[in-house]
Amino acid sequence: MAQENNQEWAVPTIDIDAIDIKILNELQKEGRLTNVQLADRVGLSPSPCLSRVRALEESGLILQYVALLDPQKLGAVVSVFVQVTLERQIENMLHVFEAAVESFPEVMECYLMTGDSDYLLRVVVRDVGAFQHFIVEKLVKVTGVATIKSSFALKQVKYKTAYPVADIIGSNIGRRQGQRRL
Repeated sequence: MAQENNQEWAVPTIDIDAIDIKILNELQKEGRLTNVQLADRVGLSPSPCLSRVRALEESGLILQYVALLDPQKLGAVVSVFVQVTLERQIENMLHVFEAAVESFPEVMECYLMTGDSDYLLRVVVRDVGAFQHFIVEKLVKVTGVATIKSSFALKQVKYKTAYPVADIIGSNIGRRQGQRRL
């Protein structure tokens, strides 16, 4: 188990350059770009651009392409942050809880936490009644749940899905332009 945990926290060694960062940023903004449009935006011809995109996909850096929906137009306008504490933080209980959360479509995100609670969930529902149903009929029935604390979001101030690639990788990426391979 210790080896698995070390691997989870290991920083991957994917070497990318400034052009790859441009590609990733453009695809995060608009995943439906054609290869020709993407190549034009990053300053490459289409063939090398496509090769780079395929290499980024094969490396696992690009996980998938998705469509982002407007939750208000869907009627899912209530976001609730839920802190969950388990009776005991043992491996089996963690697995049971995580498997249950995977099956709940209302749960948009789930994080194993340090601090006062074991998990933090972001739950999206259409109204308070739907949230009550989620708590009473689903979450409290998960084996091992000890306490649940909820906070309703009043307003979404910022929401983004694009990672700040250059900031995460480091500011010296421009100096390594000759180096690249995933």
